[in-house]
Amino acid sequence: MTPADLSSTVARAVRRAVEDGELPAGTGVPERVVVERTRPGGVGDYATPVAFQVAKTVGSAPRHVADVLARRLAGEPGLDRVEITGAGFLNFTLAPRGAAGLVAEVLSRGARYGYADDAVEAGPFCWAPTAGFRQRAVHEAVVRILRSQGEGGDGAPTGAAPVARRDGDVVAAYGRDAATWAVLAVPARETPQFGPPLLVQDESSEFFLVRYAHARAKALGRGAARLGFHAEPGEVDAPDAADAPGPAAPAPDAPAPDAAPALLRLLAEYPLVLEAAAHRRAPERLVRFLVALADELLDFQHCVLPQGDEKPSAAHRARLALAEAAGTVLAGGLTLLGIDAPDCL
Repeated sequence: MTPADLSSTVARAVRRAVEDGELPAGTGVPERVVVERTRPGGVGDYATPVAFQVAKTVGSAPRHVADVLARRLAGEPGLDRVEITGAGFLNFTLAPRGAAGLVAEVLSRGARYGYADDAVEAGPFCWAPTAGFRQRAVHEAVVRILRSQGEGGDGAPTGAAPVARRDGDVVAAYGRDAATWAVLAVPARETPQFGPPLLVQDESSEFFLVRYAHARAKALGRGAARLGFHAEPGEVDAPDAADAPGPAAPAPDAPAPDAAPALLRLLAEYPLVLEAAAHRRAPERLVRFLVALADELLDFQHCVLPQGDEKPSAAHRARLALAEAAGTVLAGGLTLLGIDAPDCL
């Protein structure tokens, strides 16, 4: 079960509890259930306050609603545990999901991974002549993200204040992609940061980092082709330093031991990130996610291709598939933001 699946599963449990009389007739069934990653120190993987939302519609205690939903959800495939904390928060621990299935899903769906089944492509945008660059960039990104989740997005409010400099100066100085990144990287109420660091061509620039990570994923695929192998989803683990060829001490660019699990966790969370960004009309949530994903991919890249006299193995094919899946999500996310994802940098 993916995090996005969890949201729809909880909404379905509420609806069926009403139909079966476990919750009073007239109980409001939410169209969307907010499911968020559990904060550090919390219980389980994900949590939702839906019991409080439902309880308000019938004047019931949130704890009672949570008890009803927990019993219904306990037997759902893909859920390992359902627990109640506080006055009625539902907490979920997902059953382990194989890396091969997740990576295969990302690669098969391509740029539409994370989209709702009824998603539609955003059509051409028509802007009022007086609209400023920031309002236009934020509005366009919000519309794309909304439509990826099957929601209409015409006239989506942004509340973005104009940038301090004239639009033409911003785009001319930094380029459309970099300027778009700057205005989408912060919430609408905050002031975008422009300056020389935005165009630095190293990993200290988050704009460069994300596009570079995508380009590295493409380069890994080209390197593998030259070595005569291709990606094949499988169970993925970064090699331990002790198993790596060469000296026992890890090289400075050795992959972090938890690089593969972190990448898999982020890939699984991407649909939920899109859903939350759409619900809150907050493209900056997608920006932050892409930066985290790029960081993990760049840590992981060093173990993808064979080193020295190594021969390509099933492990290398599985790692390449994971890297390509991460690159696919980076490209899809950048496209939703309206930013180019070049294959080479």
